Amino acid sequence: MTSLATRRFILRQPAMGDAEPIARYLNDFDVAGNLARVPFPYHLADARAWLKTRRPGLPLDETNFAIDLPGIGFAGQIGFHRGASGTTLGYWLGKPFWGQGIMTEAVTGSLDWYFRASGAAEVISGVFVFNEASLAIQTKLGFTQTGRSTLLCLARNAEVEHIDTIITRAAWTGRPQ
Repeated sequence: MTSLATRRFILRQPAMGDAEPIARYLNDFDVAGNLARVPFPYHLADARAWLKTRRPGLPLDETNFAIDLPGIGFAGQIGFHRGASGTTLGYWLGKPFWGQGIMTEAVTGSLDWYFRASGAAEVISGVFVFNEASLAIQTKLGFTQTGRSTLLCLARNAEVEHIDTIITRAAWTGRPQ
């Protein structure tokens, strides 16, 4: 896997050296409580176990990128995984980095890469109903809402209402830039 350069930072392969900041940022309920597949509390052992699953050569739809800020290092994660309905985009950012446009830039860079590298017609995503900031990112970038569902949130240990979204290749490549 190659690193991707955005205007302000690098998207790169996650590394074992990222375990401590991953554990620190995900052991914040304000972050973990917005994610489906992250337990809370989140420990260093959880980060190390997840990082062991990240290795070069994974299929495109199982690729993850660490968000690496200059002078800071690891700030969050963005990536793709196989979902029941297709390739799913997921992401999170450490709370100190919220509100700076970092995730909009990371989603843009990763989707540019994914649609260039794959033959995929679409990518699905979504947010829990209370995650207005994440929904705003997706709406700004051209995702459309396809409905509502419930999704298990491990951090909340509950089924939570979820807004399902999608972006098609045509919508992504045809969007104003």
